[in-house]
Amino acid sequence: MADPTVAERFPGAPVRGRALPAFLLVGWRWISRNPAVAITPVLLPFIFLYFLSLISPPSLRPLEIVGAMLFTMQNIGSWVLGDSATWRIECSLQDMFVASPLGRIRYLFGIAFSNLIAMLPALAILAALLAWLGRSDGYPLTWYAAGILLGSLVVMWVLFSSIGIAISSRVRSQREIWPVGNLTFTLLGMLSPLYYPVKVLPPLWQDAAHFLPATYAALLVQGALGITPASPAQMALYAGLLGVCAAVGLVITLRLYRWGGL
Repeated sequence: MADPTVAERFPGAPVRGRALPAFLLVGWRWISRNPAVAITPVLLPFIFLYFLSLISPPSLRPLEIVGAMLFTMQNIGSWVLGDSATWRIECSLQDMFVASPLGRIRYLFGIAFSNLIAMLPALAILAALLAWLGRSDGYPLTWYAAGILLGSLVVMWVLFSSIGIAISSRVRSQREIWPVGNLTFTLLGMLSPLYYPVKVLPPLWQDAAHFLPATYAALLVQGALGITPASPAQMALYAGLLGVCAAVGLVITLRLYRWGGL
């Protein structure tokens, strides 16, 4: 005889809930109880931007700000990794979600949304800075460029959140979270030409960077702003390669993503 469903066991209990608003509330409560959470994502890119302003020409400031926004969104993956691994290993909270009607994809987006809340102040400040400096430096943030920037940020958010949760499902102990997360996302962030033009890299490094989706996100936004000239055909190529890299990355991470168990 088949096991009774949740609806059969608890006739009056709801079997469908609003998972994403609940996760958004988790992210908001995290910030409201500890405002330093929202300050940390602001400090890291601004430290990079400050030192880059001392050694790089002013004409690269819009490019560097775009890189800071992409790096901030990429860094969500590290936070998703930490939260998901902690909930699974220390709190055993993931077991409850596995036993519920909530699927692994909705769980992924839930954690990604909760961490996005903490990153929004940093992204808002950087976007305002890009609009201000871009206008003065001759690279205005048009509606077209803003749409390209937003689309690239969304792709980066989904991809690197999935990378974070996939790695977290393979982590065995709390001690592995910090070194594995920092190694993975620092390497991905530093290998991609986010804060500098790809052409300044050595040829071998340029070849390696073209295998990373963040490279095409950066080239796409830089082309939309006019920072690095790109024809419509090149823009379509960058968008296509970003989509291909993101799709390949999502397929790999979803195969690695273990739902349930230790």
